[in-house]
Amino acid sequence: MKPLQGIRKLQFITSLSTILAIFIASSPAWGQEFLFKGSRKKNRLSFTLVKNLIVVPIYLNNTGPFNFILDTGVSLLIVTDASITDSLGLKYLRPAKIIGLGKGPDIDALITTEMSVAIGKAKIQHIPAAILKKDFLGLSNYLGIKIHGLLGYYFFNSFIVSINYPSQVLRFSLPDPKMKFKGEQIPFKLISNKPYINVRLEVTGSGVNDTQVLVDNGAGHAISLERWKGKAFPLPKKVIDANLGNGLSGSISGKIGRLTTLAIGSFTFREAIASFPMYDDVAAKALLLNRNGNLGADLLSRFNTTFDYKNGNLYLSKNVNFKRPFDHDMSGLEIYVKEANNKRFFVARIEPKSPGEESGVEENDEILAINFSSTERMDLNEITRMFRSGDGKSMLLTLNRKGELLFKYMRLKRRI
Repeated sequence: MKPLQGIRKLQFITSLSTILAIFIASSPAWGQEFLFKGSRKKNRLSFTLVKNLIVVPIYLNNTGPFNFILDTGVSLLIVTDASITDSLGLKYLRPAKIIGLGKGPDIDALITTEMSVAIGKAKIQHIPAAILKKDFLGLSNYLGIKIHGLLGYYFFNSFIVSINYPSQVLRFSLPDPKMKFKGEQIPFKLISNKPYINVRLEVTGSGVNDTQVLVDNGAGHAISLERWKGKAFPLPKKVIDANLGNGLSGSISGKIGRLTTLAIGSFTFREAIASFPMYDDVAAKALLLNRNGNLGADLLSRFNTTFDYKNGNLYLSKNVNFKRPFDHDMSGLEIYVKEANNKRFFVARIEPKSPGEESGVEENDEILAINFSSTERMDLNEITRMFRSGDGKSMLLTLNRKGELLFKYMRLKRRI
């Protein structure tokens, strides 16, 4: 399976929610929040930032650590790496179906409330969880490090959660009515345990639109726009075809273009890059009727963010990344690793009419060096930055194609 280029979030079908609700209701009354031991009220934790996604170490049933993405776009705890299940001592697992964003069949999963989760000094018992029988998301390939799952609502709903992206520091504390917050207050609504805010955006030719978007810091893009008044979202005049990633049940095709303006509260961005997935692949799916799209990590990482789920507020303050240009990949190459933590980088796919295609690079080519610098000393973050490093910049790629050593000259091009 090819890895993600941009992460698309799971959407659970009604049967899963119903089964889980019945399962919890028939079980003993358990607390549904993380707690500190003793008199502790707050905690500080360093995280790893990969492609603007937050990766934290957690323990499941006192086993670990496991790498989980901290993700406001998911409700249940989601285990994407089923290989860790045997080590958790789970006895009662219920089968369920998940519908994903993309083409293909529904996905088999198992649900349980037998897991405890510890993050930093906080712990929760019997957290509702879903275990995917197969890792359809390919997160480890996409990020270049081993990823075991995603943690969302139950963590954010337990604390005031502050994320400092430049320092890669996570602070979380018990709710306190006397707490003073830094940044501009942006109200949100919790819908299906996920935060939604209103943003104003302008697409050339269609005017200014007030939209409701999911705040999804587990999605790699800046913003994805899926529907408008029951139809596909209006496109900018200039767009390019793009593979927007893999959902749980297949690839997601669409367009990429630039918005004239995008405003969150008093903050305004110009020429932000937006993804426009094919309507039938995403927006027409069940349970997406309450939103126009989702706001992702490429935009959220330009702020230091604080989430106050209890009072329905998001606080935003500019950080050093606020004026970072919105740039799309300029090579047309989608790169992945076959095994997490392995310094071998391969070409998953190539955008049509892109510099990568024009240079003669082919799918499954292994990239050994870029401008004579060995990729063994690089990670996916660095390669991603290099392929966005400047319109017209020249690169010499050293490739391994089925045992044959090849050199390909490529000139980067800003395609959007």
